[in-house]
Amino acid sequence: MPQFTSPRPLGGPALLKLRKPRNPLVAPALMRQAGRHGGSQAAKRQQAQHAKSELRQQIEAMGRPDRCP
Repeated sequence: MPQFTSPRPLGGPALLKLRKPRNPLVAPALMRQAGRHGGSQAAKRQQAQHAKSELRQQIEAMGRPDRCP
């Protein structure tokens, strides 16, 4: 009757070799993901300027209220 033998790890002795330590400066780069960055300062400034001018036009269209005593 054959004796029970424990299963051997897959990959053989190549898997047992230790890898070189990873460069700590490279690790954060591996966490990055591609995608759009935040809007540029110029785009934000232009949007704020557009909102101001639109608000100014709405105020002028309503007319200025009379001063109360």
